Amino acid sequence: MEDLRARRLFGDGLVAPGDLAASPFRVDRDRIVSSPFFARLAGVTQVISPGGGGLLVHNRLTHSLKVASVGRAIAERLLRGYADTLEKLGGCDPDVVEAAALAHDLGHPPFGHLGERVLDNLARQRLRLRDGFEGNAQSYRIVTSTEIRGQATLGLNLTAATRAAILKYPWTRRSHPSPHPRFLDPPPRGAAAPPDDPDGGSLKFGAYSTEVEDMLQAREPFAGRVADWQQTPEASVMDTADDIAYAIHDLEDVHRVGVLQQGAVAAELMAWQRTDFSEVPDADLVARRPGSSIEALRRQLHRKDGWVADDDAFDAAVDQVRAELVDGLLSVPFDGSLEAEAQVAAFSATWTRRLVESIEVTETPAVRSGHVLLAPAQWHEVQVLKFVQNRFVLARPDLALHQRGQARLLSSLVEALLAWLADPDEAERLPRRLGDLVELAELELQEGTPDRLARARGRAVIDFVAALTDSQAVALMEALSGRTRQLWTDAFVL
Repeated sequence: MEDLRARRLFGDGLVAPGDLAASPFRVDRDRIVSSPFFARLAGVTQVISPGGGGLLVHNRLTHSLKVASVGRAIAERLLRGYADTLEKLGGCDPDVVEAAALAHDLGHPPFGHLGERVLDNLARQRLRLRDGFEGNAQSYRIVTSTEIRGQATLGLNLTAATRAAILKYPWTRRSHPSPHPRFLDPPPRGAAAPPDDPDGGSLKFGAYSTEVEDMLQAREPFAGRVADWQQTPEASVMDTADDIAYAIHDLEDVHRVGVLQQGAVAAELMAWQRTDFSEVPDADLVARRPGSSIEALRRQLHRKDGWVADDDAFDAAVDQVRAELVDGLLSVPFDGSLEAEAQVAAFSATWTRRLVESIEVTETPAVRSGHVLLAPAQWHEVQVLKFVQNRFVLARPDLALHQRGQARLLSSLVEALLAWLADPDEAERLPRRLGDLVELAELELQEGTPDRLARARGRAVIDFVAALTDSQAVALMEALSGRTRQLWTDAFVL
């Protein structure tokens, strides 16, 4: 009998040079790490741009490696305590979890989440692509269609289990599955429409409409085991590991480069602990007033995640973060010494172990949860850790200044490439890969689609730009704007 979990998208006849492992899921892992899309992640922003912080900071590749490491540890631990439950839900293979973790950010564009937002706005508003752009859906597109290996092979031809595990948001923007999860009350995490575009479909989604059939085949082994809109257990493990890596490991970067200041974080947490905000309306929670921002977080958790939000657990989480982050790691500025590195390593190891050991499995999760989830106490701790980074790093005006420039660069790059594609005198000199992507996108659109060629060119340009590293995007725009004086360069390959 065929193992549906191990079924490949294009059958078993297509092989890759690195297919040496006996396990089909280990083969998936090897195919992903040998992909040029995986290698490019070394040059893509995680939180701090790789070129701005030297080798000290995480990039998307090192982040993916850490997610894979944490995810595998979670899967192996859960199999010792929840094997029967996981089997009922469709299985949980550590190789599948590791492969999905390594692949989950393949579609991330230059400049991190800022690039994702810019390309989505351009795709929907400028290019009239209903699916827009989404990093998770782009990752799925890469492993199923856009990575061309030879004339016969599209995608990495991964197993169904691994493709399903990559689907952190197992729905399209608007239509699949039906009824669409954005209409649930409450909707799953990420499925709600953007506040500024209530008719725009889900804010987060895992596959474009062009990959619906691939997604349905990948999910087939889990039919009747998990809800159509719910993550598979392996996807849930990967998603939880991603949260842990973001909450803990990214703090290492901002501490190392001196961006995260003890005084500011301490003032916020201590003010909240000492102030009674119960009579303060939401509208009066001004970020400049110490304690207001984290009180706004507490209220938001109750509104969005009432199934788990608890004031006592939140208070304990603030205490924990204050003791170990503020009064611990941040109490001594990072100076590059062996002692400083040891303190960072100890902080990360302690937190990672505590979070991993708290993870549970449930057969009946809340709508906004997966089957694999952190215990309530640790879930609150992760929310507070993520708050620290969002409030004291991502909200900084100097980062906003930098990102506004990056946004303008990406917009200009998309426009320049569209103009190049539309120039009849340049048809023979277009980058070969860009031409391939136009052909692929045109094949995906039905005959008779209005403005078929224009839409295909738009999707191709978005795919092309999304596959660049940060430095490639900068160098390519420099060349297209005439500002570079170097003809031959290895900054990008056309």
